[in-house]
Amino acid sequence: MDVTAERPWTRSYAPGVPATVAEPSGSLVDLLTDAARRFGPRVALDFYGATTSYAELADQVSRAAEALRRLGVGRGDRVALVLPNCPQHVVAFYAVLRLGAIVVEHNPLYTAEELAHQLTDHGARVAIVWDKVAPLVAGQAAVQTVVAVDLTGALPRLKRWALRLPLPKVRAARAAMTAPAPGASDWSALVAAVPPLPADHPGPGVDDVALLQYTGGTTGVPKGAILTHRNLRANAAQGRAWVPGLRDGEETVYAVLPLFHAYGLTLCLTFSVSIGATLVLFPRFDLDQVLDAVRRRPPTFLPAVPPIYQRLATAARERGVDLTSIRYAISGAMALPPATVDLWESVTGGLLVEGYGMTETSPITLGNPVAPTRRPGTVGVPFPSTEVRIVDPEEPTRDRAPGEAGELLVRGPQVFTGYWNRPEETAKVLLPGGWLRTGDIVTMDGDGFVTVVDRIKELIITGGFNVYPSEVEEALGRIPGVREAAAVGLPAASGGEDVVAVVVLDPGVGAEPESVRSACRQHLAGYKVPRRIVVVEDLPRSQIGKILRREVRDRLLAEE
Repeated sequence: MDVTAERPWTRSYAPGVPATVAEPSGSLVDLLTDAARRFGPRVALDFYGATTSYAELADQVSRAAEALRRLGVGRGDRVALVLPNCPQHVVAFYAVLRLGAIVVEHNPLYTAEELAHQLTDHGARVAIVWDKVAPLVAGQAAVQTVVAVDLTGALPRLKRWALRLPLPKVRAARAAMTAPAPGASDWSALVAAVPPLPADHPGPGVDDVALLQYTGGTTGVPKGAILTHRNLRANAAQGRAWVPGLRDGEETVYAVLPLFHAYGLTLCLTFSVSIGATLVLFPRFDLDQVLDAVRRRPPTFLPAVPPIYQRLATAARERGVDLTSIRYAISGAMALPPATVDLWESVTGGLLVEGYGMTETSPITLGNPVAPTRRPGTVGVPFPSTEVRIVDPEEPTRDRAPGEAGELLVRGPQVFTGYWNRPEETAKVLLPGGWLRTGDIVTMDGDGFVTVVDRIKELIITGGFNVYPSEVEEALGRIPGVREAAAVGLPAASGGEDVVAVVVLDPGVGAEPESVRSACRQHLAGYKVPRRIVVVEDLPRSQIGKILRREVRDRLLAEE
């Protein structure tokens, strides 16, 4: 078969990138086992200078798996992780998988209400959580055991000692990292008290479920996307193939993206292990901490979002910090401004390319070639072993003519198997033949480069995170005096979007916009709280009375 003729985009691939990747033959646990065998003494994790080798990581995972087994975790059980980026997160992720259980990732910035929906939906009995948020999880839904993680336990010894100093600034720093978690089990104590899991304990198979990743998909109600070991291993292999210049056992990857997000999870938790990279972990993106780490352990590969590239490049130039070790950078989650590309590449001398994906595809499906054939302004071409179609969104069996806008369909080994306990929602997006409806309107040129035109789903992307308008509107509807609300995303100077809410107030109510924003904080994570509140007399509606968010957005844009 002439793959080039059937998939013209392969002509634009960087030299050495194959048209297809081999089907995974093992689980994500096998990925770690192989890395420990090949790169045992190499540093796997760096956390503020405290290091863990691949051999040590494999041993910690085995002990953590035994600790979880003694808590009753077995094959098919869901285990909730509510953790920022830290070594314990990596260990817990692979330990759960080692038992054949299912990881469910959660944002530790969520409110109790937001966590409650997801915990109830998947029914995990064990939750491994950052000790600062343990009270939000205790007693929720089916959770029977809360295991609390103290981030300071993973710090270098000198930093741990320094955090005990009785100084106001030190107390504040310690309070930002840890807090008492009464009633919860202690992660470090549990893992230290047990031997490694017996080597003959059954592990997962390649087609077992590895992860539930919550997403709004093409609607606003968060649903658990079911991702198998095959899905996640395939996407890691596709990412590895996409950058043939990477050197196994020699790269350093910065985890500035949260591991609980599909993008950060694949590029940091699975892709990095697949190439034996050193993963430098940051609990959150902090410009000063990242630049300090650059001096200590220079990165070579950086997955991030446009605002991070812009801020890092600007600060590095101003402070004289050398970023030329970063040969490759892949941007996602929002549009990448050409000016950011120019700035980044002038500062680093490396390449910055844009990709496209969604939680349901593990997440990456398209990418700009890491080569001169890249086309800024597009999201690139399909990954190896990935097929796409552009179809009529009203009749997805009908393909659009070349160059005509339509809904993007995707098929490949990274496509998920459905939504957790939601067969009807699954049927709406997974079509016969394995095609996934992305909900995005795109165009594709004759060389296979895709440009995103619009979103069918009215998703707001702010700071690389997904915000679903219905969640914001529900929170606004709880506020006394707010009769109706519509949440939309408006272009931000950073290249992403700001959450903006338009509200109709009850007669006689004169609520201040800032008071409305403050009330939202009781129900929403900080990044979901509207940056701006606009009070109007009425909202545009369809003939059946549905609020037209797109028209709301257009009106706001026209007024700017």
